[in-house]
Amino acid sequence: MKFINYLQSITGVSIYPLASLCIFTIFFIGAAFWALKADKSMIDHIRNIPLDDR
Repeated sequence: MKFINYLQSITGVSIYPLASLCIFTIFFIGAAFWALKADKSMIDHIRNIPLDDR
């Protein structure tokens, strides 16, 4: 039996792709908003973390 047959037997399975798209979109917009509004000195600090020898 193919995997698609299992999915077709689940009631209301069509809402999951839409929900995951909405969650991803909200997360992406939130991350972009944070990156644009973040303090530039904090961004420089985060950018240099891999180069620090601590």
